[in-house]
Amino acid sequence: MSARLKLGAQLLALACVAGLLALLVWKLTHQHDAPKVGSQAPSFTLNRLEGTGKISLASLRGDGIVLNFWASWCGPCKGEAAVLQREWTQYHDRGVIFIGVDYHDLSSDAQRFVAAHRLTFPMLEDGSGSVTTGRYGVSKVPETYVIDRNGTIVAHLAGPITAPAFAAQFRAALKKVA
Repeated sequence: MSARLKLGAQLLALACVAGLLALLVWKLTHQHDAPKVGSQAPSFTLNRLEGTGKISLASLRGDGIVLNFWASWCGPCKGEAAVLQREWTQYHDRGVIFIGVDYHDLSSDAQRFVAAHRLTFPMLEDGSGSVTTGRYGVSKVPETYVIDRNGTIVAHLAGPITAPAFAAQFRAALKKVA
């Protein structure tokens, strides 16, 4: 290998490392924190996963809301899907709306997940991540927020609602907003 070619390869490798470092620094400085319990839930409007139309969080004011961030490739999301569906059927007549927000999936993968788990509550897609990582600071899925009728966050569960650490909190939060 000639000295000139070796120097070129070293410079290219150095440029790649510098680019990755810059990307890491940008990601760390632009990462949003999750909204806190007791604060107002950040507003958003997203497209429905299936069909047409949009749903805005503001349009649901006056109802209790369970806002669940999930992904088709997420094992714990698969495990909690049946519980979310069961609770949706139990609580939707009491004025509690469940909303699922798909996190970084192809629409077809997300639609297969919804069909496979027979989920009937509204599903939204956040292709840009502006809501998921931008406004809600979601860094892993599943994450669930329970929001009262005034738009205040009463619970933030940063893990599956089926986990022992979160199951009781989820049930208690549901009772608060029903």
